[in-house]
Amino acid sequence: MSTVTDTKTTASRGERVADWADGRLGIYTLAKANMRKIFPDHWSFMLGEICLYSFIIIILTGVYLTMFFHPSMNEVEYHGSYVPLQGQLMSEAFNSTMHISFDVRGGLLIRQIHHWAALIFLAGMFVHMMRVFFTGAFRKPREINWLFGFLLFFLGMFTGFTGYSLPDDLLSGTGVRFMQGAILSVPIVGTYLSMFLFGGEFPGGDFVARFYSAHVLLLPGIMLGLVVAHLILVVVHKHTHYAGPGRTNKNVVGMPLLPVYMAKAGGFFFLVFGVIAVIAAIASINPIWALGPYRPDQVSTGAQPDWYMGFAEGLIRVMPGWEIDFAGHTLVLGVFIPLVIFPLVLAAIAVYPFIESWITGDKREHHIAQRPRNAPTRTAFGVAWITAYMIMLVGGGNDLWATHFHLSINSITWFVRIAFFVGPVIAFIVTKRICLGLQRRDHDKVLHGRESGIIKRLPHGEFVEVHTPLSQGELHTLTAHEQYAPAELPPAVDENGVERKIGRMEKLRVRLNRSYYGEGNQIAKPTVEEYKEIQSGHGHH
Repeated sequence: MSTVTDTKTTASRGERVADWADGRLGIYTLAKANMRKIFPDHWSFMLGEICLYSFIIIILTGVYLTMFFHPSMNEVEYHGSYVPLQGQLMSEAFNSTMHISFDVRGGLLIRQIHHWAALIFLAGMFVHMMRVFFTGAFRKPREINWLFGFLLFFLGMFTGFTGYSLPDDLLSGTGVRFMQGAILSVPIVGTYLSMFLFGGEFPGGDFVARFYSAHVLLLPGIMLGLVVAHLILVVVHKHTHYAGPGRTNKNVVGMPLLPVYMAKAGGFFFLVFGVIAVIAAIASINPIWALGPYRPDQVSTGAQPDWYMGFAEGLIRVMPGWEIDFAGHTLVLGVFIPLVIFPLVLAAIAVYPFIESWITGDKREHHIAQRPRNAPTRTAFGVAWITAYMIMLVGGGNDLWATHFHLSINSITWFVRIAFFVGPVIAFIVTKRICLGLQRRDHDKVLHGRESGIIKRLPHGEFVEVHTPLSQGELHTLTAHEQYAPAELPPAVDENGVERKIGRMEKLRVRLNRSYYGEGNQIAKPTVEEYKEIQSGHGHH
């Protein structure tokens, strides 16, 4: 007679906790559906990760700094470790920042990491958005995600501005004064906005506390929600990937989230954190002890904003000091016009995906990223915008350019004024010609192969260069892009002889469409017949 032994084992405590959580949250089902999600593997996709990791570093270091910072404008006398400022009157905000820098263990390093992470976050956002722009990754269904990314960049600019204004040092106070002057230039409501923001005459007694609330609560909370929404849409829409064999608009070729992608992402996070920490340790930024507390009757020499505000600074610096009297009021156009141009430029960037979709009339979903050369008009617009931005950065630092290079500040200002209108046009034309030249090069490479550098002499004495045929994968990559036919207006009369009514907007759309895809705006791809003729030896070599 045989007996049966019960081999059932008792689950470990961790397994029991996991089973308990799964029964209430459905974790296993969620993980099974998403942990094997495929992500494409390309270096340019790491730009978005740099933004995410920098944002996480900003949050972590910001929480640490809030434990020691006092957002108050109450005046106190300094008795800290930094001897040159001892006995001076300053705000509690400046005093607590000095305390963090000199008396809190690791405080100065955390301040430096926080500030550098903010700069790298915005620089990463800028480059990441340019990657999305130049590759057309903003097209349907990702227009909303483009808006989320734009809002992250926009809010990041003002989060950074409120952040470096909190110490109430002479440099940041100069920047706040600059902003207050811009607000005052707004007709009718400018003075009310200034009084509301500063709690009275500048600098008032409340602006640090109000900036603090916006910096640590309002703006980061909105940005955190946008980051989560941005990542959710990335998962829902799938990641874009570049053209190649086996890659279509209906699949994603890459590596699974677990374990490959998560391991690489985790390592990359610590790499980004380490690089930022090294930069913060060796490159001093915002040394408030060398500047001193803010005083309304003083201005820092060579005062400059962080780079992302340089465009707005440049617009105001190079704008002529125009003023007009209207209905008994003085309108300071020299400040107000740049204040209007800056948000208009940003708004144009935000809505560009919708503008291009309207121009092209393309309502399909796109998951294959374009090579910038295959969209020459869009690429030229992007380079023109970057050129205008860089020119205005020069304008925003015209005093430093003048002192460092021994130039006339008036000459620099006039150069920027002229270059702001001429530079983007030249950049547009040159970039477009470069893109078309690269398209021609791809066309020849597909038909004739890659230049090998080997010269061969034929029996009749002719010297020719031997070309190496491209692989099928390379041929696919160079010919996978779509080419749009330029739009045409419908006939003036329909099939019943009735005159059509064509609106002005439709005529404008067709005209813009031709500027994108008309003659001279794209090079035709080589056809199969051309390729076969060349490869058979009957074509021209």
